[in-house]
Amino acid sequence: MGRRAVLSTTSKVAKKLGATQLIPKSLAKGRHHKTRHHTTVVTLPVGTPNDTHKAKCVSHVPDLSWEDYDSDGDGFALRSNRRNKSYRAAVTSLSADVMAMDRTGLRPPGKERERAPSPQPSTRTVTRKRTFGRKRNQAHAGSFKDKPRLYQEIRERGLQNTDDDFTQVEPPPEDQGIVVKNFRPAQLTWSQLPQVKDTGILQLISPEERKRQEAIFEILTSEYSYQHSLSILVRCFKESKELRGTMTTTEHHHLFSNISVIQTVNKRFFEDLEKRHSIHPVIQDISDIVQKHATNHFQPYIVYCSNETFQQRTLQKLLLSNSGFKEALKRIEGSSECGGLPMISFLILPMQRVTRLPLLMDTICQKTPAETAEYFAAYWAFKAISKLVKSCNDGARTMERTEQMYTIQKQMDFGKIKPFPLVSSSRGLVKSGELAVCTEDLSLFWKPFSHRSYYLFLFNDVLIITKKKSEELFVVLDYATLEHVCVEEESVGGANPLQLRVIMEQNSDAHREQIGLVAESKLDKARWVTALREHRRADSDINREELPQYESTKAYMPKAPDELGLQQAEVVIVEQQVEGWCHGERMRDGERGWFPSTCASEITNRTAMTCNMRRMERMRKETNV
Repeated sequence: MGRRAVLSTTSKVAKKLGATQLIPKSLAKGRHHKTRHHTTVVTLPVGTPNDTHKAKCVSHVPDLSWEDYDSDGDGFALRSNRRNKSYRAAVTSLSADVMAMDRTGLRPPGKERERAPSPQPSTRTVTRKRTFGRKRNQAHAGSFKDKPRLYQEIRERGLQNTDDDFTQVEPPPEDQGIVVKNFRPAQLTWSQLPQVKDTGILQLISPEERKRQEAIFEILTSEYSYQHSLSILVRCFKESKELRGTMTTTEHHHLFSNISVIQTVNKRFFEDLEKRHSIHPVIQDISDIVQKHATNHFQPYIVYCSNETFQQRTLQKLLLSNSGFKEALKRIEGSSECGGLPMISFLILPMQRVTRLPLLMDTICQKTPAETAEYFAAYWAFKAISKLVKSCNDGARTMERTEQMYTIQKQMDFGKIKPFPLVSSSRGLVKSGELAVCTEDLSLFWKPFSHRSYYLFLFNDVLIITKKKSEELFVVLDYATLEHVCVEEESVGGANPLQLRVIMEQNSDAHREQIGLVAESKLDKARWVTALREHRRADSDINREELPQYESTKAYMPKAPDELGLQQAEVVIVEQQVEGWCHGERMRDGERGWFPSTCASEITNRTAMTCNMRRMERMRKETNV
């Protein structure tokens, strides 16, 4: 007869110690399944016995919580180890959930307000599972922090500005027999959070509130991706000893400016957002956080954007004349941590992020019920962040114009012509370039110069015609303020379709002059005609509703004064298209210019176009700061 087995509960040790017994740690672990997710559990408000309506909405009975259910398999099964519940910290604040229900409209109509006895009514408490150390060995599954994506790789859905922009797209089935290399999952949405899905919150809130929560949560997730990309910029590029050894201290400062300060500022911003999110899955509001940081802490963005001109010039100079810098930069950009993206895509991130925040806040405004405290808070946050963006644009424009005017002033030789003072903070270069001279006798008033080509400098208030002596010297032949300048693009006698005629009703000698010029191409002619007519343009003459809209598919850095810089996902109203280039108006701020048509795609959805026009009207009206 074999030896009788002795159970641990009937052993001598168990009888000696009673209910308190020491067992191996491995025996205390629950079952392990690959599909198991250990997540934060939020205790939902439990209805009273007489509240039949709430009993139907909440899918668990009063004496059980979601912790008592096992989500393994297709359905829910009651866990066998309910005695482990004594090890869990279960602190519930019903009043916080009641507040959330009041705000989101979850309270059934006709019911009187019930207040749960709580020593701290304003505290929202989150009940967490005890996992006996299992989470120390696994990532936080279901968190937006899992494998963060670079900010260059995401596109906030709040930028789309459509009614169905937050429709949840379910992931494809796991077993499809297809292997995709380097697959990056879509950005995690609020509805996909385990603490939202597993607690039945989606069944308790309205579709409108769900869209609002998605818009709020997207600012949080995109900010985390932005932080991730900033950390790569600082760690891999700015702090690279190899890269720094190839340039001077001044070049290094012009290239990276105060990016470390911006990283620190945005880290505090994200910490405040994350702290608000941890209070309760249904986020009450983040507008106060956005307004506080936009008003008091985001000023370093103005400094960074004002340095943009020096940054671009320094980068171009280093790439063209510094082989050591170019080789070191190529090695860093090719690393897996940088995702094979060029450094310029990291350098423009602050400009990209700060210009997107007003659009994301505008989306929150539109998803929030009007005439509520949350709506007015979102509106003032939108105003604050828009004011910051305006200051960033003005700072960059002022710095660029002032330096540009000093440079051009030194290159001008007025000779016998009455000098014209160029340096002014309000004056900026619109377009410059060389045009051939038409020597044909065009009319009775034609007074040709005896040169084969002219170099034109068109500013926002004056046109200066020069002869180019060298790359850094221009002899002034004539000039006129733009109020006395007009252009005719029709060819005279049909001889040359690239001809245009510039008429100065009052030149530097107060006389009337006209000049026949010939452009290099149709595009060159169109760009000069557009620039010379810009000062006479009236917004009332343009029907924007009938013009096509284009959305930029990638960022574009302007290479000429009359070109339009684009960030990814920007919307532009296109007025004309010539030889693969588009001229249009950027919706977010009204800036106009040319850009390659390969950088954008046309928007064909009429609903989206209408929503874009409404957003433009709101932003033009509400950002008049």
